[in-house]
Amino acid sequence: MADFRLTPDFKTIARFRKDNGKAIRSVCRHFVELCRQLDLFSQAIVAIDGSKFKAVNNRDKNFTSAKMERRKQQLEDSIDRYLAALDSADQEEHAVAETQAIKLTEKIAALKQRMAELKELDVKMQAAPDKQLSLTDPDARSMKTRGTGIVGYNVQTAVDTKHHLIVAQEVTNAGTDRDQLSSMAKQARTAMGIQDITAIADRVYYKGEEILACHEAGITALVPKSLTSNNKAKGLYDKSKFIYMADKDEYRCPAGQSLSKRYTSIEQGKTLYTYWNSGCRVCALKDQCTPDTERRFRRWEHEAVLDAMQVRLNNMPEAMLISKQTVELMITLLTTAMTAWKEG
Repeated sequence: MADFRLTPDFKTIARFRKDNGKAIRSVCRHFVELCRQLDLFSQAIVAIDGSKFKAVNNRDKNFTSAKMERRKQQLEDSIDRYLAALDSADQEEHAVAETQAIKLTEKIAALKQRMAELKELDVKMQAAPDKQLSLTDPDARSMKTRGTGIVGYNVQTAVDTKHHLIVAQEVTNAGTDRDQLSSMAKQARTAMGIQDITAIADRVYYKGEEILACHEAGITALVPKSLTSNNKAKGLYDKSKFIYMADKDEYRCPAGQSLSKRYTSIEQGKTLYTYWNSGCRVCALKDQCTPDTERRFRRWEHEAVLDAMQVRLNNMPEAMLISKQTVELMITLLTTAMTAWKEG
C-alpha cells in the first residue's frame, strides 16, 4: 500500500527550485500583479529587512585574505616543526633515524603540496572583487551574524505593511544591509505599481547615500539613525542638543553660542562642512560638552535630506514597531519553512 505521507528531502526541493527558478519567479510576479489588481497595496508602505541563510559551503571551504594568511602561517609553522624534527632524527641511531626521516619527509612534502594549493587559491581569491573565495558554493560569502558568523547569503525582503505580502525579494551575497535600501525600495515600487511609496527599515540600513538615492527617486524613507557616538553614555551633550539653524548655516549649542562653518573637505567622495566656535575653551558648560579644545561638528552637503527624514520619524513614532511586526514575522515564517524543508 502506498505511503502518502512521504515528503521530499531538502535536496529534492533544492533541485526543484534550481530547475524551475524562472517559472517560480514568474508565479511570484503574477501573484503580485493579482494583488495589485485587487487594490491590496493602497496603503503604499513597505518594510524592508534582510536575513542571513547558511549555504552548503562550510567555513573551511571559504577563504578571506585574513583566513588565507592564517592558513599559510599554520602550514609554515608545521613545516618548520617537521624540519626541526628531521634534524633531530639525523642524530639518532641509523635504523631509527632512517624510518623517522622517511615519515617526516613525506609529511613535509604533503604540507608543501598543500602550501602550493593555497597559493593557487590565493591568486583566485585576489582576483575576486570582494577578495573572497568559496569552493563548494562559489556565490556564498562569509558574513557576520548575531553569533559567530556564517558562510551564506543575505536575503532581502520588502513586505507590504497592510496585508503582510512579500512584494519584492532578492538574494545577495552582501555581508551587510547598508547598501540595500534604495534597490529594494525601487523594486517594491515597481512591483506594487505605485509611484509614491514609503519604505521603512531598521537602523542597520542607515546610510546617507542610500537615503539620498531614495529621496532622488521620490521614495519616502524612514530609517532611524545609527548610534555611533558614546557621548551620552559619558555624560556629555549628544548631537541632539545642538540645533542646526538652516537660515544662518550654523549650529546653536546648549550655551546659546553659534558654531560657524570653518572649512570644507571631501572624504570618500562626500563633501563635508566642519563647524566650531573658538570660544568653547572658556565656556562654563565645556565639561559637559567636550574634553577637546572645542566641540566640532561635520555636516554632509545633503544632510538636509537626513534631517527631513528624522522629522518624519518624530511624527511617526510607530514606524519601527510596524516594521518589526511586518518583516520579522515574514522572516520567521521563511526560516521555519526552510528548516522544515531541510528536515524533510
